[in-house]
Amino acid sequence: MSKLFAFSGSDDFCPGGSIYPNRKESSLFFYPNQDVYFPPCKRCRVSSPFVFAGGKFEQKKPSIEILPDECLFEIFRRLPGGQERSTCACVSKRWLTLVSNIRRDEINDNKTTQASDLEYESTDKKGGVSSEDVDSDVEGDGYLSRSLDGKKATDVRLASIAVGTASRGGLGKLFIRGSKSRYGVTTVGLRAISRGCPSLRVLSLWNLSSVGDEGLCEIANGCHQLEKLDLCHCPSITDKSLLAVAKGCTNLTDLTIEGCANIGNEGLQAIARSCPNLKYVSIKDCPLVGDQGVASLLSSASYSLTKVKLQALSITDVSLAIIGHYGKAVTDLSLTSLPNVSEKGFWVMGNGHGLQKLKSFTVTSCRGATDLGLEAVGKSCPNLKQLCLSKCPFLSDKGLSSLAKAASSLECLQLEECHRITQFGFFCSLINCGAKLKVISFANCLGIKDLNSGLPPLSPCESLRSLSIHNCPGFGDASLFALGKLCPHLQHVELCGLHGITDAGVLPLLESCEAGLLKVNLSGCVNLSDKVVQTISNLHGWTLELLNLNGCKISDASLVAIGENCQLLTDLDISKCTITDSGIAALAHFNPINLQILSVSGCSMVSDKSLPSLGKLGETLLGLNLQQCKAISSRAVELLTEQLWRCDILF
Repeated sequence: MSKLFAFSGSDDFCPGGSIYPNRKESSLFFYPNQDVYFPPCKRCRVSSPFVFAGGKFEQKKPSIEILPDECLFEIFRRLPGGQERSTCACVSKRWLTLVSNIRRDEINDNKTTQASDLEYESTDKKGGVSSEDVDSDVEGDGYLSRSLDGKKATDVRLASIAVGTASRGGLGKLFIRGSKSRYGVTTVGLRAISRGCPSLRVLSLWNLSSVGDEGLCEIANGCHQLEKLDLCHCPSITDKSLLAVAKGCTNLTDLTIEGCANIGNEGLQAIARSCPNLKYVSIKDCPLVGDQGVASLLSSASYSLTKVKLQALSITDVSLAIIGHYGKAVTDLSLTSLPNVSEKGFWVMGNGHGLQKLKSFTVTSCRGATDLGLEAVGKSCPNLKQLCLSKCPFLSDKGLSSLAKAASSLECLQLEECHRITQFGFFCSLINCGAKLKVISFANCLGIKDLNSGLPPLSPCESLRSLSIHNCPGFGDASLFALGKLCPHLQHVELCGLHGITDAGVLPLLESCEAGLLKVNLSGCVNLSDKVVQTISNLHGWTLELLNLNGCKISDASLVAIGENCQLLTDLDISKCTITDSGIAALAHFNPINLQILSVSGCSMVSDKSLPSLGKLGETLLGLNLQQCKAISSRAVELLTEQLWRCDILF
């Protein structure tokens, strides 16, 4: 008691410290009616502001990271503009994920309220509200395009694209080429695109095994303006995705599906029911797609579908019959590797009389493409302009002649690996195609043999402008001599890999071309000499733009003739020829010469001495090929690269 009466204000009543850690609890010493004031203590933070480290207390800096995702989400979506949200997304992956998951209609809720109040207040004063008062970052036209390839195709990059493009006009096109990286694109990345890029119109997904139905469903639910969808080798995508796309993307116009083993008829039928504006369909290597899916697409989009490509499918003659009947708007049709389609299918398609607008028809590796079937197609397509037939083993001279006669509007005829076609079929097609044929091309047709006797008098093909014969070993001088009489107005001539032709056959053809040749390709014709090049330069140097002499027996004399006469030449290929430094010097000596592409690959006698000449030519060169020029040193190429900084050099 003596200590109690001897207590003064400067002494501690309890030397060991207060028995209560909280000062407010000391009020328990007093009765409730006593008038004693204690100021309220400041509320503690969620986490302690002090940490105990090294035997002492240290103050801990407060961090916004302690806030839960819900709070951060509400903060981000109330930011005044897209630039601010983009800046926040750069802080961490967590913030990027949160910002990218904000839907466009959830952004700037406070701005919407302010705009509403402003509109209410302005109604009395000005009678309306200016468009400048509304946040311009909310809407985008979708004119931006982004592409991700290989290891760059990740969810993080997609989230960054979704955030970054939102305030810069909006994302319109997205191309993703996947890889085998474990950090590839998944549903998370596509969800960010669907929420941040509602203006997306074009989506292309290639080689994405980690993307399944959930990811594409997110796109369908958020990107209602989608017009073009390209799915290539996405094995996890099934009909469920196409059902969602059909429901959410009714403006779809282009659909490409390739190598998707789990997409079948059900998905295509849903697209057919819900997408009336479909214009382009390409389906390749999808084993579950059959006649039902193809038939539904053609029948429902009869007046809008213009381009159809079907390859490596299990469809039958039924699909071709549907195409022939309902393809009223089809202008481009490509059929490739359809083993279950027979001659009957092509015949029925031709007699369906629905392909009145067909302009381009391509058939590859279809055993049903016979004389009878193709003739029926030719008769029922009055507007057919381009016909490409490849690997048709049952097409003969008779069928080709009948087809050419039936397709009176044909402008371009291309045949490849049709081995039953002979020289007779070639010239009959040339004569029977009518007055509109401009381009004829034969490649790898082993059945063509040179003429043993001359042709009877025939009327010339005045309309033909381009002649291309590639790797037909039987094509010889007699055939070229006949072509010279039939085709006086050629402008493009390609005779590649024809070991049987010589100067005697080529010269009459060159001399008969009255209009002036623009492009001449004689690569692989090993028996042609300087005489041919000199004739080309003298007769057609005033119009010639491209000349390919790869592998021909030419020397420096040809380059002298080219330099003297071919002032408009922009592309010259003299690879694997016996030219020397003197020839290159002669070519560079003549001015003005407009060469932009020059190839001397495999010219073993061109050495470092040609460096000054190549430097002079480099004033106009954009591309120079010096590969396999063993006499040119690496040091010379380095100097040339420094001098020709505008030119791409291959060495």
